[in-house]
Amino acid sequence: MKTQLTRDLEKTLYAYWEEQGATAVEEVTMPDDYGIVDTLVRQKQENETIWRCFELKVTKADFHSQARLSFIGHYNYFVLPQRLYQVVAAEIPAGIGVFVYHPFSKAAIAASAVPVSTPGTLTIAKPARRQSLQVAEEQLTDHFIASLNREVVKAKQVAKGLGQFSTAELFTELRKRTADYDIYHPDKNLYDQFVDDLNNTTITALQEEVDALNAEVVTLKMDRLS
Repeated sequence: MKTQLTRDLEKTLYAYWEEQGATAVEEVTMPDDYGIVDTLVRQKQENETIWRCFELKVTKADFHSQARLSFIGHYNYFVLPQRLYQVVAAEIPAGIGVFVYHPFSKAAIAASAVPVSTPGTLTIAKPARRQSLQVAEEQLTDHFIASLNREVVKAKQVAKGLGQFSTAELFTELRKRTADYDIYHPDKNLYDQFVDDLNNTTITALQEEVDALNAEVVTLKMDRLS
C-alpha cells in the first residue's frame, strides 16, 4: 500500500516529465529478473529515445530495503524527500542521480492565484551519469507498453464503476461490510444506507406512477364531461 507521501512524489514526478514532453508510467516489471522500476520515463530527443528509471523512497528503512534497484535505463535516479536525502546523501551510488521533493505548504496553495496541480515540486540535487541500457531496448519498449495498457484498463474499470461487477460479486462485497455492523448507529452502515436509498427510490417511483394514473383519470373524466 502506497503512503500519501509516495503518491505525492509520484504525482509530482509525472507532472514534471509531462512538462518535458516525456511519457511516464509506474511499476514496470523488467525482464530477466531485473525487478520492477517504480517509474519509467520515455523521452524522444532528436534521433534517439532516452530511458530514465526512478526509485521512489520516503523513509530510511525503505531506502535500505533489500528489494532490487532496477536502474537499467540510460539515466537512473532516486526520488527522495528533502529530509531523507540529507540523511542518506553519502550512500547514493556513483552515477545515480537524485530528485528531491519539496511539498507546497497548505498556506501557499491557498494563497496561489492559479490552480495548483501538484502537491509539491522537484529539484535535481544530484545529476545522473549516462550508462548503456541494461536490457535490450525492444524488451524495454514492450514492457513499457504493457504497463501503459495496464493503466488504461484500470482507468476504464474506474469509468465503468460498479457496472463491471456481477450481482453475485456486489452481494458478496455488501455482505463483507456487515462484519462490523454498528447496531447503535445504523446511518453509518452501508447496508442501511443502501436499503434507505432503495426505499426512498421505490416510494418516489410509486408516487410518480400514482400521480400519472390520477392525471389519466382526470383527463378521462374531463373527456366524458365534454
